Amino acid sequence: MPATFQSRVDRILKARNSLLCVGLDPDPAQFPRAFRSGSKVAATRKFLDGIVRATYPFAAAYKMQLACFLSLGAEGLDLLARLTRRVGPTRLRILDLKANDIGNTMRFYHHAAFHELGFDAVTVTPWLGWETLEAFQEDSAHGFFVVAHSSNPGAPDFQEIPTPRGPLWQAVVAEAKHFSQKHHNGGVVVGATYADAVRLARQALGNEFPILVPGVGAQGGALSTTVREGVDARGRALLINSSRGILYASRGPDWASAARAEAERLAGQINQLRAGLRTT
Repeated sequence: MPATFQSRVDRILKARNSLLCVGLDPDPAQFPRAFRSGSKVAATRKFLDGIVRATYPFAAAYKMQLACFLSLGAEGLDLLARLTRRVGPTRLRILDLKANDIGNTMRFYHHAAFHELGFDAVTVTPWLGWETLEAFQEDSAHGFFVVAHSSNPGAPDFQEIPTPRGPLWQAVVAEAKHFSQKHHNGGVVVGATYADAVRLARQALGNEFPILVPGVGAQGGALSTTVREGVDARGRALLINSSRGILYASRGPDWASAARAEAERLAGQINQLRAGLRTT
């Protein structure tokens, strides 16, 4: 039987001894000065190649925001497919899509993300109902991260609406676990800026079910709380994403070495924090 996505996540986190996910969300306006002239596509390609090269020893995963590449037109999609090949299968490749639509449309998203662009997982939302995600549910080799509680300030507007099962986001977490129980290919997104949400999500999910956590670093989420509350009993099943903090650690000529140093620092700090926990 082929390995499930959840078992692959665990294998990669263990092999890499890392919970770090590097967000490859390029914004040419924020690039180091050396990249601010000429073709945006060429500059983005060169910049991201350098970032991947610099951070590769410390990363377990890379997350790429689709909008950043769509803004570059057709060449941006070519660059995205090239980037997944560049990263390769020894790290998780996550497409930050936050997609949800009718089932037929979601099948096209599924094919594009996994078979055309080469990703291992995508982010989705359940707003139109769980049946819209069946194409992802039935694919045990690839994963889907359901957005439960995001990291932005407006997240509580809808995500914390009371329901008979608690805040709406907690109902989403419970349903996401149930929805992926058969094929073991689900995960959830919970922002680090809401520390109680990370804790409650892990309590609901138990072991092995991965949580993708944005919001550490530039958005102000506390790393120590995220690690303590987010890892499972084995000290894994958690991906902590950092985008701007690594990508733009320096805008000077030392940008690549600065990105490497920040990735190394963050991955090391995460490991120090989880080493202090009692895990099995």
